[in-house]
Amino acid sequence: MGLPKTKMKICHLITRMIVGGAQENTLLTVRGHLAKGHQVELATGYSPGREGKLLDNTGPSTFKVVEFPDMVREISPWHDIKAFFKLKKYFRENRFDVVHTHSSKAGIIGRFAARAAGVPVVVHTVHGQAFHPYQSKWKNRLFILLEKLAAAKCDMIYAVAQAMIDQCVASKVAPEEKYMVVYSGMETGDFANSVRDLVLREKLGIPEHAKVIVTVARLFHQKGYEYVIPAAEKVLRQAPDTHFLFIGDGPMYDELQKHLRSRGIAGNFHFAGLIPPSEVCNYLVQGDLLWHLSLHEGLPRAVVQALATGIPAIGFALDGTPEVISDGVTGYLTAAEDVDSVAARTLELLNDPELAQKMGQAGQKKVLEQFAWQRMSDILEDEYLRLYALKKS
Repeated sequence: MGLPKTKMKICHLITRMIVGGAQENTLLTVRGHLAKGHQVELATGYSPGREGKLLDNTGPSTFKVVEFPDMVREISPWHDIKAFFKLKKYFRENRFDVVHTHSSKAGIIGRFAARAAGVPVVVHTVHGQAFHPYQSKWKNRLFILLEKLAAAKCDMIYAVAQAMIDQCVASKVAPEEKYMVVYSGMETGDFANSVRDLVLREKLGIPEHAKVIVTVARLFHQKGYEYVIPAAEKVLRQAPDTHFLFIGDGPMYDELQKHLRSRGIAGNFHFAGLIPPSEVCNYLVQGDLLWHLSLHEGLPRAVVQALATGIPAIGFALDGTPEVISDGVTGYLTAAEDVDSVAARTLELLNDPELAQKMGQAGQKKVLEQFAWQRMSDILEDEYLRLYALKKS
């Protein structure tokens, strides 16, 4: 047996490189592995729509990016079959040591294709479940079946939160020993060092001394805006000078604008639109509190970022959110869809700045080390090398 391999040829595959948490996670992992001297390529599907293209905001690529137009988010047998065969050819021709898939569609097709192409190490990261309680039963049954079949085609499955593993094991996707938590890394230092900018605040139309509640999420139905707006209206009845900052864009933009105008509260809401990931910290620090009211999430990166900035967060006690928000310590957890509790807890923090500051400081201390992206990248590198050595032994 020869010397152990130290430099690898790695491919990361993700369904879309829109501006989003899973995409940022993937890009930072690529950066970390390039810095360690590995050869890394990124394969992705087409990324249309208002969610933006993450790679457009990160400067010139120092690695190869290959786009597969047949890799689409929706279920599409014709495109899915074509994507499988094209990916299989791509993996085989490039002789990757590792294929690491991200997101559900790329994870299912990519794991089948990589294993069929003879890739030595095939791994997957669960950023958020394809199956969840707020989806039709037939779709859940289909996705659980597909995830189970794909799990058999890979060597290890990583998850950005323990909650994701618990859900997969409970659904019999794969045994617990096939999973490992690798918390989603991010540029925590940028958030910790950000300071409030009155010029930016004026540009956004937010009064200098107004209390601000911020959300960081695509303007998309699964991201909780159907709860954000009712909760905001309840807060405004008792604290009419409160303002709300939405960071993100998406298909709900026109619908939200129309609703806010019809309710006569549009002046309290500010839409930052798509912000390059490197600038999100400058917008997030304008807030006094973050709301994360999504019903379907893996690990809520926005909550980690808010805590790193030093502001507390309120979120539904779902998926990976309780692993970031320590109830009563770094913010508050409420039952899913409970907008009354969200509003009540929000008013409590708005009326008690010392408590909000204490929670923000506790949250910052919690996340700065745990969610450093270099730590995530190093853990995954060790995993690749370990798995490759096992295959070659």
